[in-house]
Amino acid sequence: MTRWSWRTAVGLLLTAVMLFPVYWMINVSLTPADRMRKSPPDFLPTAPTFEGYVRVLNEQLPYFGTSLLVASGTAVLTLVLAAPAAYSLAKLRPRGRRPLQFALLVAQMIPGITMALGFYGIYVSLGITNTVWGLIFADSTIAVPFAVLILTAFMSSVPDELLQAARIDGAGALRTFWSIVLPVSRNGIVTAALFAFLWAWSDFVFAATLDSGGLLKPLTLGIYRYIGNNNQEWNAIMATAVVASVPATILLVLAQRFVAAGITAGAVKD
Repeated sequence: MTRWSWRTAVGLLLTAVMLFPVYWMINVSLTPADRMRKSPPDFLPTAPTFEGYVRVLNEQLPYFGTSLLVASGTAVLTLVLAAPAAYSLAKLRPRGRRPLQFALLVAQMIPGITMALGFYGIYVSLGITNTVWGLIFADSTIAVPFAVLILTAFMSSVPDELLQAARIDGAGALRTFWSIVLPVSRNGIVTAALFAFLWAWSDFVFAATLDSGGLLKPLTLGIYRYIGNNNQEWNAIMATAVVASVPATILLVLAQRFVAAGITAGAVKD
């Protein structure tokens, strides 16, 4: 009982430390501007105000919509590219699949700013800077390697007997992939899509490099410029951060069960 109590106490303490920045963000977003520089600061919003949230809804909604479009497009494009590739690596087992998997690992180690500069030169020559589709493609280059590895591990755990039964019934590789492997790999697909969405939702490097002059700016770029123009109005800044955290929080809560199953898939084999 004592050991359990100590573990619980330590767990609660660590949880409180990790969640304190989130609490402070919410607290500051509700603090009036005239009490912002009070010393010591209010650890509870004694006179809460929603002025910051009103400004966010009036000024940041276009950025919010752009981020939602880019993140959703990135998740869809990532699955369209990663799912067939993972199926090939896991079940069709082509030659050179191990070097390819190693290349996917190496691709995730490339710094984002290096890729952004390379994309900028290509996008300028093609005339597709400051476009939503350009950002979707750039964000997908980061998400696809991770999604392929996650889905490969998951699809490897799909019993080969299911695929053999489908072939006996006359299904080809494409029909087997669509009708058998994809439905069984639901947890892995949700995990890959969620990580792709969150990456694109929180991306700043690609947005600042490839969409700095466009009319459709993502939320991260909107927050950055909002901070630069209103560096004294911290309640509005923190309110923007709170609003930006809501979609990611909702998705994580809804997909928690699928994410846990998707990440651990393939970790244990018979």
